[in-house]
Amino acid sequence: MTEQKRYIPTPSGFLMVLRQGDDLFAQLAGLAEAEAIPAASLTGFGFAGQVTFGFFDFATSQYRPRGWQDVEIASLTGSLAWRDGQPALHAHGVAADAEFRCFGGHLLGLVVGRGSLELTITLLPSWLERAVEPSIGAQVLQLGTQPG
Repeated sequence: MTEQKRYIPTPSGFLMVLRQGDDLFAQLAGLAEAEAIPAASLTGFGFAGQVTFGFFDFATSQYRPRGWQDVEIASLTGSLAWRDGQPALHAHGVAADAEFRCFGGHLLGLVVGRGSLELTITLLPSWLERAVEPSIGAQVLQLGTQPG
């Protein structure tokens, strides 16, 4: 069986459809590298077999992670930029379980569950980088940066 295509171009960027077992971060990094994406914003929804959200603790400059399994991603939004020459995803999301309880936060990891995850990726014209802002101890999208 041949591998299914994961994305197609659209007038504003790409439509990506991920399937069970696909790692969101790996797939987006592959797209960014293959298509030389300078930066992008993204939205999505679908199913997660495993998702980890984090809440940023400014006192420690660390995320407090919490994971869930077999949930529906009701909303996912984020941006794709670069950090140290590598694609850097910054996304937040909301997920719901079978009892319609919702939870969410900063997305630390997501593997697609049974079903699919659909993403609309809108290209931005400028190369954007992420860097730690010392005053807050967190990664922040830098405007007006150049590659390299």
